Amino acid sequence: MALTIRNKNRPGLRFQTVKFRATYHKHQVAMITHNDTETKGEFVLKREGKQAGKMTYSKMGTSKIIIDHTEVEEPYKNTGAGRELVEYGVEWARKKDVKVLPLCPFAKNLIDRDPDLQDVL
Repeated sequence: MALTIRNKNRPGLRFQTVKFRATYHKHQVAMITHNDTETKGEFVLKREGKQAGKMTYSKMGTSKIIIDHTEVEEPYKNTGAGRELVEYGVEWARKKDVKVLPLCPFAKNLIDRDPDLQDVL
């Protein structure tokens, strides 16, 4: 499901739901949305309607992004929320043929330890 909403007051800002994914983490339904502007973007994870975490990035042209921060809210720590955000970001980068430079320590550590995520480096 894809949906683009443009904000009349901020024409450069657009919110785009790239994919709806229902997953179950301790019986919680999760949805990740992708919001981006010309220079930055974020993936926001919601579980049962509440924000569980987000991963932000900066764009380096059209062919590379820098993951600069991954954040998980306290009740959702140690539930796989951070991993889910990084994996989703890598999946998005593959589809868009974009390279990833993970400067966020969490994302860098996760990608460095998982060979399946390293093809976007």
